[in-house]
Amino acid sequence: MNRLPASSSGVDQAAAVLRAGGLVAFPTETVYGLGADARNVEAVTRVFAVKGRPADHPLIVHLADAAQLTGWARDIPETAWRLAEAFWPGPLTLVLPRLAGVPDVVTGGLDTVALRVPGHPVALALLAAFGDGIAGPSANRHGRVSPTSAGDVREELGADVDMVLDGGRCEIGIESTIVDLSTTKPRLLRPGAITGRALNRVLRSPLAKANAAVRCPGNMPSHYAPRAHVILASPDDVGQRIDEWHRGGQRVGVLASRRPAGLAEDVTWLRFTGNMREQARELYHRLRQADHLGLQVLVAVMPRDVGLGHALRDRLRRAAGLGDDGGRARAPPQQLPGGE
Repeated sequence: MNRLPASSSGVDQAAAVLRAGGLVAFPTETVYGLGADARNVEAVTRVFAVKGRPADHPLIVHLADAAQLTGWARDIPETAWRLAEAFWPGPLTLVLPRLAGVPDVVTGGLDTVALRVPGHPVALALLAAFGDGIAGPSANRHGRVSPTSAGDVREELGADVDMVLDGGRCEIGIESTIVDLSTTKPRLLRPGAITGRALNRVLRSPLAKANAAVRCPGNMPSHYAPRAHVILASPDDVGQRIDEWHRGGQRVGVLASRRPAGLAEDVTWLRFTGNMREQARELYHRLRQADHLGLQVLVAVMPRDVGLGHALRDRLRRAAGLGDDGGRARAPPQQLPGGE
């Protein structure tokens, strides 16, 4: 894997790799993407192979600007242009009816395509240099924790990616908000940094919530998961959840903005700031840290379900394998496999 700084020469080399059918990991404001020429079926097929991603799981196509929508989508509603003007470049993905020429491999065989203009200067420079859409799911193995630095990509994918553009740590740290505009009423498919309230202000009507069975990036019940077993807790029952697992002899950590009272010395506190934007930026770093420390169980205190907290709760539920259902913490098993 060739890791290059995000200079103009590095961007030009990355664009050349994409034109040759190679894979380039690149930074966005959300997470690092595993990029391929979105019109090259062989290159996109390789993305699925590297990630171990199910073939029916659609990818997001990144564009340089909103004007390129017409090269990928048909029957584009007025609401798409309004949302694009309000939030692009930025962490919003729009699902629209696809043009006939968009490869099936990109859309998972659906009649829709997911599109966004990322809000990162390196990503935009790469898209401008390449000149067309780049398919870019997160640069990690399918279902695992998304990468927010070039080092994460190297650790996760190694030589399976041809080049990594190093743009430093991602500013937002969780994946984009996804809105489906392919039906009569706009639907929120995945929460992200752009909140439902912000979207509703632009749409001038409330979003519908999609059925959990709708296929879109990142909506599987188990996703964004570390090797450590993630257990969800509230501020009131976090001590009880820690004790349940600690008594069983597990290597336990806790992800919380405050150190729980009476925390045992051998329980690792992974501190979360109280600011939700900082929590989003740090979430995947902390999940990876749990694995680096060899933790078997990570008890995570859920943030409040307001604003960005909705997206954080979604990612933590999926890290715990609970998907949209939320639910209570799992009962401790007799034994867990080792954390390595």
